[in-house]
Amino acid sequence: MAEERVIWAKKLPEVYGKLDEIDKIIAGHLDAGLLELVKLRASVLNGCSFCVDLHTRTAQEAGETQQRLFLVSAWYEAGEIFTDAERAALALTDEITRLGEHGVSDEAYGAAAEHFDDQALAALITAASMINLYNRLAVTSHLHPRKR
Repeated sequence: MAEERVIWAKKLPEVYGKLDEIDKIIAGHLDAGLLELVKLRASVLNGCSFCVDLHTRTAQEAGETQQRLFLVSAWYEAGEIFTDAERAALALTDEITRLGEHGVSDEAYGAAAEHFDDQALAALITAASMINLYNRLAVTSHLHPRKR
């Protein structure tokens, strides 16, 4: 059996508290539904089952439809299910999450900048980056969703 891993948030609650403060600031600058779609998309890409479960439930509570939640994994093929602004945000999230040697493309950044003012764009970039941090912490700690 695999060794039990440290749950970072339990061992460093002060760090978790500060990250939570940042999350609340970000939430004040983005639509709640869009924010959950971004968190869900990055979590899908990172294979973070804990965060996929969490953000699916949070998005449902915020009024998101099951169809849109199911299609986040294939948003780029979902046609008009997502708005142009959501598609731009999801494309930017994909590139931030899959950050490679070439960084984020001018195309993805520019498309997002067409739909979001500077403050919202900064919040979007920070939200995508934060969920990637949370995903890495959860996956490394082997956090799994509880069966309901």
